[in-house]
Amino acid sequence: MKQLNFVKILHVLRLAGYPLGYGLTGALVGGALNRIMVAELGFSIALVGFFFAMPQLVSPLRVWLGYRSDGFPLWGRRREPYIFLGTLLGAAGVVLAVNLAVQGAASDLTLTVGVMLAFVLYGIGRNLAHNSYEAFLAERFTGNARPRAMTLFEVVTLIGSVVGAGALGAALRDFDPARLTSIALVTMGVVLLLTLLAALGQEKNLAVSAAAVHTARTMPFRQALRSLVLADAQVRIFFTLILFAFIGTLAQDVLLEPYGGLVLQMSPSETTRLTAYWGIGVLLAMLFCGGILLRYLPFLTILRTGLIFSTFAFGSVIFVGLTDNADVFRSLVFLMGFGTGIAGAGMLTGLAHFTTTVRAGMLMGVWGMANLMGRATGSIIGGVVVQTLQTLTGSALIGYTAVFAIEVVMLLIALALSFQLRIEQSAASREEERLLEGAI
Repeated sequence: MKQLNFVKILHVLRLAGYPLGYGLTGALVGGALNRIMVAELGFSIALVGFFFAMPQLVSPLRVWLGYRSDGFPLWGRRREPYIFLGTLLGAAGVVLAVNLAVQGAASDLTLTVGVMLAFVLYGIGRNLAHNSYEAFLAERFTGNARPRAMTLFEVVTLIGSVVGAGALGAALRDFDPARLTSIALVTMGVVLLLTLLAALGQEKNLAVSAAAVHTARTMPFRQALRSLVLADAQVRIFFTLILFAFIGTLAQDVLLEPYGGLVLQMSPSETTRLTAYWGIGVLLAMLFCGGILLRYLPFLTILRTGLIFSTFAFGSVIFVGLTDNADVFRSLVFLMGFGTGIAGAGMLTGLAHFTTTVRAGMLMGVWGMANLMGRATGSIIGGVVVQTLQTLTGSALIGYTAVFAIEVVMLLIALALSFQLRIEQSAASREEERLLEGAI
């Protein structure tokens, strides 16, 4: 019995390999490569922003990719092959993008198109692997263990990002094109090994019925999209809630440092630490929720608490800008992160409850698309509003204050939507009930 429990624990620990690699990839692409392509390789900021938006731009594919993994297993497995295939495509895209970017001039049209296609490949692979992994977690864990697992593995992603950023920063302290190429190749090799460690053999003891696979396969994609997603009021409500929550919490994602410098006259070293304060807040909140709160409180209570925390933080930042109090601002940045972490844990729990065995891949695709669209929209709104108002008024304070006010409104809309959510009334939940009753 002890040996059996040890094996189960070992399999769960192995699962951490994928989010660790996912965070490491994010650190390489979103951190190191982002800066190097602009500062060292001469690509324009707008073009690099377009390249790095590819995972968001191709995110609608997640829904179809999830549908495929639900009803069309490969080699008898619904998730394992798709997780590894997606990671392989993403790794190939990153390595190809790096090799192309360091080979020629940023003004070369052929080179630019090649780099863009490499990022498209990266975006498709990243979405396929991540969506399949989340669907697997929904099948691997049941009851209250499911949201706790999803939250804690999200923490592992954050750890991978932090560790990866530190390691890559040290490795790329002195830029050299050949060194960048080698580091990208080694990093993605490590990511592939971590993914293989996480996914291999995990599904062999998973009790997913043939009836569930048959049900997912029988309904054509367009019909499933219409009846289970577009026509379902509960799916629409939750999708919109996720969208507004991410816009509300992440529109400031790239604005905290310039706000601290331009409005509060903080030094570069002080503003650099703001992201760390925010990240620590997110990490502690998700650990607290995953380890304790999710055992005792309904997910809607946790979600609403996080949204209220964040609303208070962003509202307070508006007044801090009028008082030039940098110390209070630092505390509020931590509170922003803490509220984001609590709300994130609540949303993860909601999608865990919303997701069914039959439609795990497809529904995770819907929620993932809302997540990525919210992140992209938030970043665009933040940048455009600040730039426009600062140009019109000449005041940095007005531009940043407007963004924080918009975030407060978005969070209040998400909070209001949470009171309309009735997961048990969703079409996918009713389909699952009929399957369990043997009616399908």
